[in-house]
Amino acid sequence: QLQLVESGGGLVQPGGSLRLSCAASRFTLDLYTIGWFRQAPGKEREGVSCISSSVGSTYYADSVKGRFTISRDNAKNTIYLQMNSLKPEDTAVYYCAAGRQACGAVTTKAFFFASWGQGTQVTVSS
Repeated sequence: QLQLVESGGGLVQPGGSLRLSCAASRFTLDLYTIGWFRQAPGKEREGVSCISSSVGSTYYADSVKGRFTISRDNAKNTIYLQMNSLKPEDTAVYYCAAGRQACGAVTTKAFFFASWGQGTQVTVSS
């Protein structure tokens, strides 16, 4: 089982920013497609973004396009999700996950990802 650990969540005012981190142990992240997902109370888990292995191609859900940026730091074996211009509707538990499939709109679904972190809470509120 691959181990992923998210961090960086917290409480932020609307319009603010947060940077989430997804760190891995026991495996090299750049060998996998890494996705960020979020789940709000009473809602299904939503694919937010992903970054592919090696080439580093990316995908963003329409709801976050232009505001969120996913990136990889291979030296630190960490994936980041920079979240700017946050809105109350971004409030959710955010998870990172690892999979072997390509990164894209069709494959950024929870079904395709085998390993998950424990999640980090993001709350956007004034």
